[in-house]
Amino acid sequence: MPPRTSVAEFRELVNSSTRILALCGAGLSAASGLPTFRGAGGLWRNHESTSLATPEAFEADPALVWLFYAWRRHMALRARPNRGHYALAELAKKKDGFLCLTQNVDGESRFAARRMACIVLLDNKCFNECGYVDHNNLDDPVCPALAPAAEDYPPDKTLPLLDPNVPVPPINVEDLPHCPNCKTGLLRPGVVWFGEALDEAMLREVDVWVVRGKIDLMLVVGTAAAVYPAAGYTRQAKRRGAAVAVVNPDPSAAEGLSSRDFFFQGDAAEILPQLFEGVIGKMDQNGQIIES
Repeated sequence: MPPRTSVAEFRELVNSSTRILALCGAGLSAASGLPTFRGAGGLWRNHESTSLATPEAFEADPALVWLFYAWRRHMALRARPNRGHYALAELAKKKDGFLCLTQNVDGESRFAARRMACIVLLDNKCFNECGYVDHNNLDDPVCPALAPAAEDYPPDKTLPLLDPNVPVPPINVEDLPHCPNCKTGLLRPGVVWFGEALDEAMLREVDVWVVRGKIDLMLVVGTAAAVYPAAGYTRQAKRRGAAVAVVNPDPSAAEGLSSRDFFFQGDAAEILPQLFEGVIGKMDQNGQIIES
């Protein structure tokens, strides 16, 4: 049996739910103009974007990796939360038992009660792991050498940095950000790269919350939940009694859902305000509640 698609039935479930676990991915921020970098078209220039998200890639070509992340920083600093973010924020206000997990690095999910990764795209830290961290650095660009990543072009023109036919601007490693603490290492983006561990204390907090009692609802928004530990939370929530509701434009995201679950195909920025309306009230196009 396929999952349910009834908005009315889902609203009833949200209304009656006490403990709600939300897992949010990059698709939640797509309406804010931030690319997801997964699936079809997940390229940056002619590179698989995930191939640049490793310590090995940074060690091999720190200038290229820094250009990639400097451009993402620039995009994130320009972006604004969308109606999906605001809807989740309002739900968190209404439901004390709401816990939000996100591995996003764009910072647009700043409403979340808990996150699997903080606003780390704006953090810089020492690649040599001396312990230095520059939190919430809003410089754009991070340093003069990365200025090509912080340029704005009209919508009908392509930023030269994004055109694989245009050579990458030459950057000397000496001109990249260096650690002011140990004075020997480069600074790197403060994101959690593939092959690196998330904060163990934060993961323990999430595990304690999960086993504390029955989970009524598991929201999976804008993510394929393919990367661990995020991938395991849906299974854990189901074992704790949760119905799963997936919001995703990709129909394949409904795979594995049962007849007691829900699937809503489309943009989270449009769908979430509708789904939560019975709890948070009606929301206008700017993300403001106009009728509760």
